[in-house]
Amino acid sequence: MTKRKNRKRKSTKKHIKTPSNTKLINILLVLIILLILLIGFILFNLDTKRLKEVNSTAKQVSNKVEKTVKKEIDNLTKKTNTELDKYIDEIKIKKDKFEEYTDHFYEEYIDKETVQKLKEQVDKVEQDIKKPEIKQEPKKEIQKQVTVKDKPKAVLTQKPKLAIVIDDVTTSYQLKLINKIGYTVTPSFMPPTKRHPDSAKIAQNLEFYMIHFPLQATSFNNEEAHTLHIGDSYEKIEKRVAQIRQWYPNAKYTNNHTGSKFTEDKESMDRLFKALVKYDFIFMDSRTTGKTVGKQMAEKYNMPYIVRNVFLDNEQDFDYIQNQLKKAIRIAKKNGFAIAICHPHSITLKTLRESKHLLNDLEMVYLNQLPFLNK
Repeated sequence: MTKRKNRKRKSTKKHIKTPSNTKLINILLVLIILLILLIGFILFNLDTKRLKEVNSTAKQVSNKVEKTVKKEIDNLTKKTNTELDKYIDEIKIKKDKFEEYTDHFYEEYIDKETVQKLKEQVDKVEQDIKKPEIKQEPKKEIQKQVTVKDKPKAVLTQKPKLAIVIDDVTTSYQLKLINKIGYTVTPSFMPPTKRHPDSAKIAQNLEFYMIHFPLQATSFNNEEAHTLHIGDSYEKIEKRVAQIRQWYPNAKYTNNHTGSKFTEDKESMDRLFKALVKYDFIFMDSRTTGKTVGKQMAEKYNMPYIVRNVFLDNEQDFDYIQNQLKKAIRIAKKNGFAIAICHPHSITLKTLRESKHLLNDLEMVYLNQLPFLNK
């Protein structure tokens, strides 16, 4: 009996089911997988929402960039013609300057003695081709052999007078831009050279113009061809003035191009004034040096002394040029008249065009209309 009972007990124990370690691990793995899936689902939803927000923001930024770019393109398109004209002006002026420099390029590579000989040969050839007919003048008296009719246009008001002289004019393109300024200015033309052979032809039909006479500077590397130097003989100076008279038969007034060294030298200026009087020119002193003897020579030869008051464009800057113009206006209002000098640079012509409103209290005149020249 006892053995049977023991057997029954043993068999009962065998049929009791207890979870094993393996099953627990499997359950835990299932729970972990479910948890990972849940977390992944949550993250996926969050990422989807964020992605939508990012896409929306990106689309807004893209639209804004597109509008900005389109606006800039429209602005650039509107400015194209104006900017292109400006660049063309600057390029043409640079081209003129480049041609001016190339005319003297050889001087940098050939010794001065050889250069001088070459210049003398060129002068001789030019004189042989076209010698001006010049009668020998009496040694002790000055005779005017040429008379130029200079009839200044009537001055219309009692306002202060301002004459703006634009130097270095050589091309019809420059003259075209000058004519667009919108009020009276005086162009001053360079004598013809190989670099600008048509400067005299361009000037012939103008109502009034001047000659920009090249004279030796104290320091200037790009000298104009046939510039007069101190020590040049009267014969050479006279022939040069006679040649200029032939080119510009209607011109009355001339002013110096550079000339800081020449206009300080009494003997050279005396020879020049003697020739100018003979061919009926009147000299305006550009005053490129404070030591000029222009006034002394004008008094000696009974010529009115004309001298500039202000250089407008020593700096290529709109505000600087306009401030210099205002300075000239103040001088004109104080003295009754003023003379300003500038050049046909693109920024200078733009400033003059856009400063017309500053001139309402003045009468803009040619140089020969200044009051003291018409007494």
